[in-house]
Parts: sequence; structure tokens; C-alpha cells
Amino acid sequence: MSNPILNDNFAAQERVLEGEPMTVNGTIQITAFLGLILVAAAAFVWTRFTAGFTDLANMLTIGGGIAGFIVALIVAFTRIKYLIPVYAACEGLFLGGVSAMMQAVYPGIVAQAVAGTFAALFSMLILYRTGLIKCTDKFRSVIFISTCSIAVVYLVNLIGSFFNMQVPYLNSSSNIGIGISLIVVVIAALNLIIDFDFIERGSQNMLPKDMEWYGAFGLMVTMVWLYMEILRLLAKFSSRE
Repeated sequence: MSNPILNDNFAAQERVLEGEPMTVNGTIQITAFLGLILVAAAAFVWTRFTAGFTDLANMLTIGGGIAGFIVALIVAFTRIKYLIPVYAACEGLFLGGVSAMMQAVYPGIVAQAVAGTFAALFSMLILYRTGLIKCTDKFRSVIFISTCSIAVVYLVNLIGSFFNMQVPYLNSSSNIGIGISLIVVVIAALNLIIDFDFIERGSQNMLPKDMEWYGAFGLMVTMVWLYMEILRLLAKFSSRE
């Protein structure tokens, strides 16, 4: 078991190498490319929001969030790599709108969330490279179960919101609510270890070069989730001031 986006079926089904092999550098380059798409889309929605076109910005934000979720599921189950840049663009629209709205309420929060996301990224990379955290089968299982549990809780909360019901403390800025957010941030960050391990093992096993796209995709999904959770956590802290 591992990251729901990057499960072991990828490695198991791609043992026969044809053409060039997957490399760590190639995955990093694709990740950077997807990051540029995401940032460009986010900047577009941000400027629409700040320029006063709030209806358009809201439409792009909601549309991007829904489309991004659907495309992510399609990529995860069909491995159509050409949809991965589409996912990056959709998530950029969603993050740009959410970030602009949060920035309007809590000035400076976006810069803090971005810094926190990259700090978590490099911290997990150091912990992984130094071997302080090893990506064992047990580790993958624990993180997989924890991630799925969080997804279920969020889904229940989303469904309950239509009936004016919410999971207790999930959106609260109380000590318990902040504690829950801290736990979710830690779980999201630990998913990066699994992403790093997938990319490294894929390179060592000389998987096909197309697998670089899925390594980059899994890493981006985790980064988007981590950023959103850090943003939520910071918003809870700011609302208490």
C-alpha cells in the first residue's frame, strides 16, 4: 500500500522496459513544468479576483476544483499522461481563487502557506535522503490508511454541509480543531516520503520514461493537498487573533 495516487500497481505492471528509462531528473523537470502551469493558472484567477471580477473568479475556482478532482481520478485509474497538465491547470484555477479569497481575509497568509509547503517539502526530502524516515511496507500501510480515513471524514463533512451538519471541530479554530489540522498536515507531509520513494524506486528499476509523468503527478497531488491544509491551519490561527 502507498499513496492512493501512486499505488504499487504502477511498478508491478511496468517491469518490461521499452525505450528510455525513468529518471529522477526527468521527473523533477516534469514536476517543474506542471508547477509553472499551476502557477500561471493560479495567477490568472488571482488577478481576476483582485480586479473585481469576483463572479468570474468564483466560477473558475469552483469549476477548476471540480474538474481537477475528476481529472485526477481519470489519470489515477487510466494513466492517460496527457491529462496531467490539464490537472495542473485546473488545480491552479482552484488554488488561485481560494488563495485570493483567503488573502483578502487574512493578509499575508498565502506567502506563509507557500513558505510552509516548501519547508515541509525540503524537510521530508532531507528526512528521506538521510534515512531518518524509511519508506517500509508498514509505513506505506499506515499512511495509506490515514490518508483514506481523512478523505472519508472530509467526504462525510461535505455531504453533511448540505444538511447544515458538520463533523465536530473539523473547521473549528479551537485547540481541538487546530490539533486536527496539525495531524492532517503531518499526514499530508508524510505522503511526500512515499512520493519520493516511488520516484527513486522507479528510476532504480528502470521503469519506462512515461512513468516520470505519474511520479510528477503524484508529487503534485500531495503538494496541492499539503498547501491547502497549511492554508486552513494558518487561517484557524489567524481567526483567533
